[in-house]
Amino acid sequence: MENKKEMRKWLDDFNLNHPLVIAGPCSAETEDQVLKIAHELKDSKVSVFRAGIWKPRTRPGGFEGVGEIGLKWLQKAKKETGLLMGTEVATAAHCKLALEHDIDVLWVGARTTANPFAVQEIADTLKGTDKIVLVKNPVNPDLALWLGGVERLHMAGIEKLGVIHRGFSTYEKTKYRNIPEWQIAIELQNKFPDLPLIIDPSHITGDRKMIFEVTQEALDLNYDGMIIETHYDPDNAWSDAAQQVTPDALKQIIKDLTIRKTDDTTDQYTQKMTKLRANIDVLDANLLELLGKRMKVADEIGQVKKDANVAVLQNNRWNEILGKMILEGEKKGLTEEFVLKMFKAIHQESIGHQEKVINA
Repeated sequence: MENKKEMRKWLDDFNLNHPLVIAGPCSAETEDQVLKIAHELKDSKVSVFRAGIWKPRTRPGGFEGVGEIGLKWLQKAKKETGLLMGTEVATAAHCKLALEHDIDVLWVGARTTANPFAVQEIADTLKGTDKIVLVKNPVNPDLALWLGGVERLHMAGIEKLGVIHRGFSTYEKTKYRNIPEWQIAIELQNKFPDLPLIIDPSHITGDRKMIFEVTQEALDLNYDGMIIETHYDPDNAWSDAAQQVTPDALKQIIKDLTIRKTDDTTDQYTQKMTKLRANIDVLDANLLELLGKRMKVADEIGQVKKDANVAVLQNNRWNEILGKMILEGEKKGLTEEFVLKMFKAIHQESIGHQEKVINA
């Protein structure tokens, strides 16, 4: 699959002067609920109404969606409001029913994207469709797997494609429900700059109070749109209550977002950026120089451990370093999340150097 300007055509055809907005409840619960929310979003910047019809839950026993009857509710909402309708599909049966009910936007969920067999089944069922098909990132941070899902759909002759960044699962406790791992989405953008990229702040944060913050960060990174879970009574929603916002809150979020230019060609801007980027280049070179020196010390440590027949991993020392560096990082304006990621990577590289010495 190659990047082509035509990838953006379906998005350009909306003829919007703002990012694409997809919104609606996590789950379609009742016909009245669907219609009420759809009507509240009708006269806003929302272009696509979303609602989960089938809800894959991590563990059995939770609400798993109303099923096919909910598609009829979406049809009615479309007729009454004119909004396009969107829902998640995970099987060939889901796809067939969604097409039969003229659903406009289909997306492949994170759990499904992680399964190439399931994605291929969906691609085969949707072959040649003119519907918009979006692919959420897989639950694990794997760019190849994410792009593989898009490529399978592309090979099936589906032209209206895009991706949704909903964050990645982790065992670590962070402020996010699913950590963004922004660098993965940025790398995807670099490979396919014309493939529409949509942020899902609801699933990244798991907390309605953080929706604006993450959405703004995505727009600052030139994302093309957002998919935000919206419910008139979020606290009593049948699924994912904590991450849903009211229609009024959604409208305020959209109003408060700052839409930035992709570039500035004025001489003043260019001169300032050239100078600052030159500084960055020097600092980056210094960082690599320091890291190289650090690894030489790691090699020496490996030799000392080898001579004394001591194991490579020293947990007490590692925890001591990590705690100290988090505190030092905070003093220098660095987030705990960044310091953790950076020093875990450095530690892993250091272990690799020491193991190479010990096993030589």
